[in-house]
Amino acid sequence: MITETQLDWLTRQLERAPRGLEDIAASSATGIPLVVRMRAVMEGKPFPTLYWLTSRDLFKTISTIEAGGYIKRLEAEVQDNPELKAALHASHQDYVDQRNGFMREEDRELLATQGKLEYLQKLGVGGIADWDRVRCLHMHYAHHLCGYNVIGQRLEAEFQLSQLAIQF
Repeated sequence: MITETQLDWLTRQLERAPRGLEDIAASSATGIPLVVRMRAVMEGKPFPTLYWLTSRDLFKTISTIEAGGYIKRLEAEVQDNPELKAALHASHQDYVDQRNGFMREEDRELLATQGKLEYLQKLGVGGIADWDRVRCLHMHYAHHLCGYNVIGQRLEAEFQLSQLAIQF
């Protein structure tokens, strides 16, 4: 259950009222929301992003890492390292499995009626269809805080993101 205080924090972090919010999936040690879990359907359409990073501090730091070319480096390594590729695929599958597990029955029925449920099952972290690619480090780290994500694990190991001083 999301409290009024948490909802206020989220609104301040996002600079707008959150839409499609199901729950706070991860928080800092002081209770500040880090990741929210989103509904699988928003405004009658599939919304493949299960976890959304809300922390501005994490967002800024990860944006800097992305700008430094980290995604290209990871994708090159994925192509050359079968173990990393398998772990990335397992991360995407964990994301799909979690999204399925949290999906409301009415959303599942709507997507099935629209012929989009099967398609959604093919979309991994952040809605990516090509499981050999890394779309967004923010989404991988958000998933890492809530499940199994090898890219998020690498970010943590290399950049110690959990050690950041988290504010709003």
